[in-house]
Amino acid sequence: MSEKISVLHVCDHLGWAGSRMHGVKRLFAWTLPRFDKSRFDVSLVSLRQKDSSEDTLEQFGIDVTYLHKGKFDPATLTALLKVMDRKRTQVLHLHGYGATTFGRLAAAMRGTAVLLHEHANHTTTPWFQQVADTTLARYTDLAIAVSASTAEFTIRARKIPAERTKVVYLGAPLEEFGRARSGQEIAAARETLGIARGTFAIGTVTRLMPAKGNQYLIDAVRPIVDQVPEAHVYIAGEGELQAQLGAQARDLGVADRVHFLGFQRDVASVLSAFDLVVFPSLWEGTPLTSFEALAMGKPIVSTDADGLCEILRDGVDAAIVPRESGRAIADAVVALEADPARRASLGAEAQRTSRRYDIAVWVRKMERLYELMARVSKPTRRQGLLREDLSFLDAGQPSPLPGSRLPGAQP
Repeated sequence: MSEKISVLHVCDHLGWAGSRMHGVKRLFAWTLPRFDKSRFDVSLVSLRQKDSSEDTLEQFGIDVTYLHKGKFDPATLTALLKVMDRKRTQVLHLHGYGATTFGRLAAAMRGTAVLLHEHANHTTTPWFQQVADTTLARYTDLAIAVSASTAEFTIRARKIPAERTKVVYLGAPLEEFGRARSGQEIAAARETLGIARGTFAIGTVTRLMPAKGNQYLIDAVRPIVDQVPEAHVYIAGEGELQAQLGAQARDLGVADRVHFLGFQRDVASVLSAFDLVVFPSLWEGTPLTSFEALAMGKPIVSTDADGLCEILRDGVDAAIVPRESGRAIADAVVALEADPARRASLGAEAQRTSRRYDIAVWVRKMERLYELMARVSKPTRRQGLLREDLSFLDAGQPSPLPGSRLPGAQP
């Protein structure tokens, strides 16, 4: 049997102190255990302190090394090199500014293949990151981005050439989120969340942070309940804006209709309890909860935030409304509540859409990519990957929206 390919994922951190399973940490929990252990040795390095939360990745059998280094600590490089040498790393898969900076410095010293993974369109980067990215672009075999707008950011702000940038959408575990749920299961989920019988439950699973636009969902509550008296809004998640959002609900006189559920470990159960899901985001990469809601066949109201518009289709598997408008959200929710047949149609189409976004398929793509990178990167000084057929990364992905094209595509 040939030797396993050693792949090291590197991230800046796994959330703030005590934070639980969300974002990239959740993505690691979904993906790292799925790699074929007979062919790959996949592990993870976090540059910061050990994860002290209740929900650690070690619980999933993931090999995690914590470097315990500060944000700009130059000793990070030495510590990372020691881990790479010990694991005989062949491919670095890098997430975050610190990881992509120190990771590419280490790769330059060891000749290791590098995959840069960008998860959001941050519009711009600090000047010092731009200097680092300009210098280190030559040590990047390939960059993958979670959406087309994120790929544009990767090219423009992260300084990766368009020919080395690919859009590869994420997904959700379809076996968990796509399975049919009985009426008894749904009733139990609603009871657990305190959703009274006869309630029209409008929900979202989110981070309580500015980009998610939850203030506009709260703005929508009064016009919704004025027309749908049985409606309540349920917000699952945690974050720095919870107190502010709670105060907003009180000021608008809808505190009795807005329920903050806090962190929820069983997201599938929570989503099953909602009659309709709302994504009020202002900007996005492609949030994992959108893939989850699609897989569960939920009728969706979403803003036209860039990453969401790439995977959702207005009038087909979602109702798309303008950003920063509580009234637009309210109008879409009220129209769907009054039309059960349309809700059912959107939900059924959403579940069909979700088949493009199975996280297991994403893992198979990465396995194939890692094999190519391990084989061609070092012998060709990072030039060989561009001569390989990488069309498998595009398989199953949606076509570009009318009038647009993916970065690096020929006009």
